[in-house]
Amino acid sequence: MIELADMIRELRLELYAAMAEGPAGPIRFELGPVEIQASVAVDREAGAGGKVRFWVVEANADAKLATSQTHQINVTLHPKLVAPDGTQRSVLITGDEADGER
Repeated sequence: MIELADMIRELRLELYAAMAEGPAGPIRFELGPVEIQASVAVDREAGAGGKVRFWVVEANADAKLATSQTHQINVTLHPKLVAPDGTQRSVLITGDEADGER
């Protein structure tokens, strides 16, 4: 399992790579809302400073998760490109289709 924050961080890196590595050309696509659906296990640490963590359940999770309660969550992200002065622009994606991409 991985933490939900790690999954979103990796998604951000993939989107950044698609934006940066694509060849400049006449056709580019504006990135719309990114929808993520994940099965998560919720874990709460005991104690005064305990945290609640959301762990993304892998498709081939082992039997130990059968005793944990999992939840389905949907997250919609609206990516924006933020300049150092705080102005925001839409994110444009270029590049060829990757194998297996839909």
